[in-house]
Amino acid sequence: MDIKQIQELVKLINKTSIGEITIEEDGKKITIKQKSDPVQNIIASAQPTYAPAPSTPQASAPAAPSTPVAAAPKTDNLITVKSPMIGTFYRQAGPGKPIFANVGDEIKPGKVLCIIEAMKLFNEIESEVKGTIVKVLVDDASPVEYDQPLFLVDPA
Repeated sequence: MDIKQIQELVKLINKTSIGEITIEEDGKKITIKQKSDPVQNIIASAQPTYAPAPSTPQASAPAAPSTPVAAAPKTDNLITVKSPMIGTFYRQAGPGKPIFANVGDEIKPGKVLCIIEAMKLFNEIESEVKGTIVKVLVDDASPVEYDQPLFLVDPA
């Protein structure tokens, strides 16, 4: 079974209510399990700019317009690079190796942005867009879910 087939299985499981599937082929066994609440950790790290506005509803009237006005135009045109699979997110090939993509880096289609380790396989995730990295949304060596936002890219 190749990585494409595994990715398709992960997509299928994410779209259904199946909790776990195990497949044996040519003496190799693959088990894919679905997490019960995959989104809660993503929201906390991916959207820190939304936290201040709800926490101070009365005091945010004068302060909130300056923060959302500055953030809203920037986020409207940003492209989100999402994880194509479940695994562990790495920003570099190994300890002491250069980081693939930092904030402010110019990227183009085909540039490696990160590595996602899935079942002891290290998969290079390449950019499909041209632009500038604005924000890295995931910490190094963190678990990621399928379709989880990884990077924000300004296409301008």
